[in-house]
Order: sequence, then C-alpha cells, then structure tokens
Amino acid sequence: MDSSVPRSAGRLQEDYTQNEAFHAQQINQPVPATATATAASASMAAPDPFTDGAESVQSNRDAAAGGNVSGNSTPESVPNIAVSDPFASNANSRPLSSAGLSVNEDQEQAHRYFHSRRVVKGNIEKPWMGKKDPKERWVTILPLIGILIGLLISGVLVWDGLRSVVKHKYCLVMSDDFSGGFRSDYWTKEVQLGGFGNGEFEETTGTDENVFVQDGKLMIKATLQDASLLDKDSIVDLLADGTCTSTAFTDCVAATNTSAGNSSVVPPTRSGRINTKKFASIKYGRVEVTARMPKGDWLWPAIWMLPVNETYGAWPASGEIDLVESRGNNHSYWLGGNNVMSSTLHWGPSPGQDAWWRTNSKKSALHSTYADKEYTFGLEWSEKYMFTYINSRLMQAIYINFDEPMWKRGNFASASSEANYTNVNDVWGQTGRTNTPFDQPFYLILNVAVGGTNGWFTDNKNGKPWLDASKNAKKDFWNARSQWFDTWTQPQMEVSKVDMWQQCDGGEL
Repeated sequence: MDSSVPRSAGRLQEDYTQNEAFHAQQINQPVPATATATAASASMAAPDPFTDGAESVQSNRDAAAGGNVSGNSTPESVPNIAVSDPFASNANSRPLSSAGLSVNEDQEQAHRYFHSRRVVKGNIEKPWMGKKDPKERWVTILPLIGILIGLLISGVLVWDGLRSVVKHKYCLVMSDDFSGGFRSDYWTKEVQLGGFGNGEFEETTGTDENVFVQDGKLMIKATLQDASLLDKDSIVDLLADGTCTSTAFTDCVAATNTSAGNSSVVPPTRSGRINTKKFASIKYGRVEVTARMPKGDWLWPAIWMLPVNETYGAWPASGEIDLVESRGNNHSYWLGGNNVMSSTLHWGPSPGQDAWWRTNSKKSALHSTYADKEYTFGLEWSEKYMFTYINSRLMQAIYINFDEPMWKRGNFASASSEANYTNVNDVWGQTGRTNTPFDQPFYLILNVAVGGTNGWFTDNKNGKPWLDASKNAKKDFWNARSQWFDTWTQPQMEVSKVDMWQQCDGGEL
C-alpha cells in the first residue's frame, strides 16, 4: 500500500487500542478486555476507502472463506462487519484543502493521534544523585562567608557606637505638674514693662489674669492693656506699689503722652513671664517642659535659660540657651508661625557680635502645629556637648559638640574699630574649657512676649503693622489692633509639666 495514503479509520482505532494496552502495562495493570476486543474488531473493519481495490477484495475473500464463528473466535474468523471509528471523522468527509494539509501531513497527524509522555520510573535520570565536583561546594560556602563577615562588622560598629554613648547620672532638682496650683516656692513672676532688651510690647504682671493654673495646667496668657492708659495721658509706676522685679527705672515706669508729636505710650498689652532663678538652676543636666504653644498674630512664646550670674559679662558674653521659641502667627508667616520652632544658643563678646546664627536650628511640626497639641521640649547638657530635642532624645533640634573653644568657633575679631564691638578680648580663654560660657549654672524661664523691635518679626512682611526703627512702634501696633486681635484665639502658652535634673556623676564639677 502506498505510504503516502492516509490511514483508514480502522488503523486509527488499532493505534488507539495499542496505546491503551501500552499504558496499562506501564502501570502494572492487566490489559483491558475491551481494548483487546476492539483491536480484533478493528482488524476486520470495513474496507478502507483510501486503500487500493485489490487489497479490499482480498480482505473480503478471506472473510468469506472463514465462515461465521460464534463465541471466542479468533480475529481471522470474525465476519467482515463494517466498523466506524468513534474517535475520528471519516477522512472522506472533508477535502484535504479544508484542513490546510497535504496527504503526507494528514498521514502524520493521524499517526500522532495520541502520544504518551510518561517516563518509565526506572529510566528517570537523577543528575543530582551522581558524583559531584568538590569545587561546586564553594558556590555556597563563599557567599556564606561574606554574610558572616558582614554580620561581624555590623556587630563591631554597633558595639563601638553603644560604647561611645555617654551615660550620665542625673539627680532630680525640680518637678512640677501644677496639680497643686501655682507654686511661688518654685516660680517667680517677673513684673516689668521695659521690653526686656527686645523692645517688646507687653507689661508682664504678677496678677492671676496673666499667669494662673487652670485644670492642672499653667497658663501664661497675653491680654490687651487697659485702653484708658493709652487713649489719655497716664503713668504706670511699678515702683510705687513695690511690684517691679527689676532695678532699672525704665523697666518699672512708663507713661502715655498724647500731646502732638509725642510717641510715648505705655505697653499696649499685658502678659506673663516666670522663672526658677531663686529655687532651681543647673550646671549640666537635663530639662524637659511639656507645653502647648499659643495662637495669635505677633505672639512670641519662649522656653529658655539664662545664667544665674553674669560670670563673663553682660549679655551675650555669659550665654543664653533657647530650648524653643516660636511665633503665634499661622503657617502663612514667611518664616513659619506656630508650626515651626527654633532652638538657639546666644554667645559672643558683645550684642553686635552675637554668634547665635552659628548655633541655631528650626524644626517643623509634622502635619500639625505646636499650638494644636502638647509637645515635650527638652535639653541635655554636659561639659562635652549640648542638644535640644522634641518629645524624644532621638528627635534632636540642635546639637553642639564642644570640641573646640567657643571663641575659636565664633571666629571673633581680635580688634575692631566699630562702636558695637568694643569688647574684643577673649573673655573665655582663661577657663581652659572649650564650652565656656556654657560652664556655669543656668535657670529656666517661661514667657509669652508680644511684638518687639529686635527683628524677630520682619518689617513689611505679612502685614506687620509697625516698623522696628520707628519711635511710634508701640503706638502703631496698638492702633492696628483691629487687624490682629481677632487672631488671638488661643493667646496662652499651656504648660502641664516641668522637670529639671542636675548631672551628678562628678562631671559637673
């Protein structure tokens, strides 16, 4: 028979049954009887329309010679009964062109009707079970060695970092949570009206209107001055009633003169300022103040420290430590309002040579403001370093390492002809310490200032209603109160806790 002619349906059925028998043998099962019977029937199938006529006639003659056989007959005795392939269509049912196949291609497809891909279990190759090259183990060993070395180096670095962390011993000096009201044995209310060297616009009072405890919290609140004291000639004399806490006349007496061309007015606002100078001070240690900043244009809250004694001269020669300063304005203020805090050290031989800008840093509140909720503002200070922080010692605002003399750090001139730089000698060198002037006891101050002419609020920015250089600065501020007073929705700094610790491990001496 011509090999190019496609197989008949009977041949396809025979291939199928042979495959069934093969798979049964592979899985150690007996060959299905149906497969054997089907194979026998398929061998006596109807004439293949694709075979030549002689072969078909011979098949019919062989079948006739065998006669009819019943029971378990052999394939040769089976009558010539036409059988259709249930698994394939008759090859004559459609032209080859409709399948896109040539005669040879159709034959190949019929031959590959089913092909088993099972692998005999005993013939499965297992290359990983074979003999291995000893060098291959280094593919695993070398990376493991690298990982181990990396872990060792990391451990050494962590150990060295922990070893270098200074752990001082601290002794509690003062702790006030205001649960017992305002404690005059802890705090002194400063009563002055001279502007505290900044040209501030408030009179700090000793009354409960401006400094008081409410709901377990200390309130330092800014309020308006009595309008009658600014609208007509008047005098505020703190010496007369003996309440002034300053020895300077200008800090204790102020007057309003309404005559034409006169700019003199009493402070247009009132506020509070308290300190621990008489009760608590530290030389090295820690301070923590938990507080909420005020809201209101031109308010100036501060938590800061000054030296008990001006050991090295007048400000700033003896230093100043600002844990936090802020502004009551909202976030639209160009330098940041109550959403920004500033930490600063002030130091220098004279006011004109204050090197604060070398030791200053700002921190913004995260998705909030310092007036929306309480924050803990802290200071840690030793002979070797000083830093301020917010809520955690890890959230540092400013860090100063006293690794070189402050005079050298400031790069102050050894001589100057300018009037403001009269003190040009190194007033700190005689101590032999690199942290001078921050090597003496400091006390704590809490206050809310209003306005000022020292530049904390910049001229011609955000509608500032006064000019720092103007003689009418306080009067101009008062006359513009309709612009800013409505913004004083929370004009107080609220303080819930104050703690002060002295370093007491011997390093403070």
